[in-house]
Amino acid sequence: MIYVRSFMFLIAASLITGFYGILGLCSLCIGAKPLTRHRWVTSWVPAMMWAVRHLLNIEYRVIGRENLPPGPAVIVSKHQSAWETIGLQMIFPPLAFILKRELLWIPFLGWALASIRSIAIDRKAGKDALSQVLEQGRERLKEGLWVAVFPEGTRTPPGARGRYKPGGAFLAKRAGVPVVPVAHNAGEFWRRQAFLKYPGEITVSIGPAIGVKGIKVEEINRRSKEWIENEMTRLFPHHFRAGENAQDSEAA
Repeated sequence: MIYVRSFMFLIAASLITGFYGILGLCSLCIGAKPLTRHRWVTSWVPAMMWAVRHLLNIEYRVIGRENLPPGPAVIVSKHQSAWETIGLQMIFPPLAFILKRELLWIPFLGWALASIRSIAIDRKAGKDALSQVLEQGRERLKEGLWVAVFPEGTRTPPGARGRYKPGGAFLAKRAGVPVVPVAHNAGEFWRRQAFLKYPGEITVSIGPAIGVKGIKVEEINRRSKEWIENEMTRLFPHHFRAGENAQDSEAA
């Protein structure tokens, strides 16, 4: 049954993404305002989440909604699968994701991403990439959008830890907005580049907002990493072997 459900979801996701990709391209062609385009194209999210729930039988629950600050913030989240790029948009206020520029070249999906207020960067640009994050990120935050960052840079399997890059902390510090750390276990059910998706309930935990006033970027980054990794161990201890916790890829 998992094979059938996963195949049905693949078909549904392709149709939904195709439609919204064309909508995004059309919105660019007619010169719709950026925030109008954002609202149009991100209506893709409820459609995709319907398919996730009813075709894949994947639910989610949220812990810590009371920790959400009243204004825009930078979300620093664990990255395990494609689910969080959809699911976080259901949980938080309107988001702008920091993503690699190559994603814009994908037919349909790339058109949709190009039409909304995503922050596309060239990861090979080094310091210039950080400048892109700062410039575009501050602009999005001023517009009232939140900015979502995956500090490990790539998807890591459950139980693994990547090196936390300071881009999100740097943006929050310069923009004067708090950092909101997020832990989750989406990778248990939706694995990286895997066709099969498994039913279950994803737990998303939102941590207390980390203020940036009077704190250095390195300390902001350390605090967000510490909260996320401690929360991962607390909520999902089955992913961490006794005495070892997880293999920390920073040491590699």
